[in-house]
Amino acid sequence: MDHSHRNHVHDAEAIGLGIVAPDGREGMLQHAREFYAAGIPFVFDPGQGLPMFGGEDLLEFVRMADYVTVNDYEAQMLQERTGKTVEALSKLVKAFVVTLGARGSQIHVGNDSVEIPCVKAREIVDPTGCGDAFRAGLLYGIAQGMDWETTGRLASLLGSIKIAERGGQNHVFTREEIGQRYRESFGTRIW
Repeated sequence: MDHSHRNHVHDAEAIGLGIVAPDGREGMLQHAREFYAAGIPFVFDPGQGLPMFGGEDLLEFVRMADYVTVNDYEAQMLQERTGKTVEALSKLVKAFVVTLGARGSQIHVGNDSVEIPCVKAREIVDPTGCGDAFRAGLLYGIAQGMDWETTGRLASLLGSIKIAERGGQNHVFTREEIGQRYRESFGTRIW
């Protein structure tokens, strides 16, 4: 992670959407600036890396990002460090997502807040990687141009699938399984 700044956004081809997630401090700053300079939309997900940054750095990230995603604890820390409320921060991006664990999530878009329910897991085995699974659903929904309710519900579903498996990335599913579980969870079709 301390060498992540050696990788550059412009070294990759055909990037349509990016994410700046916990990494080395310099790498996170550099990648956000490179995405922004290249006009590539990106999600700022500070996660465990948030304590490395002061308020001004965090505001710079938010101003460059198109989307921000944090858990409820990180949202509180972001507010304390920047001196801005979630409502104020959400006006700087297209969407500001706050995950709330078993209480679901909130997606702040403009003056609105979309409440996303938590999908009941088939069993609770290991929460490691649930945030990553949630963000995978979020990124997929954004990339596919899905509305925020559908995007949030897909993200919630992927988190619930992950928590039923041990390990960070040991869960496996098919598109058909996602479609079926989505219908079972929300009573509507995703595709």
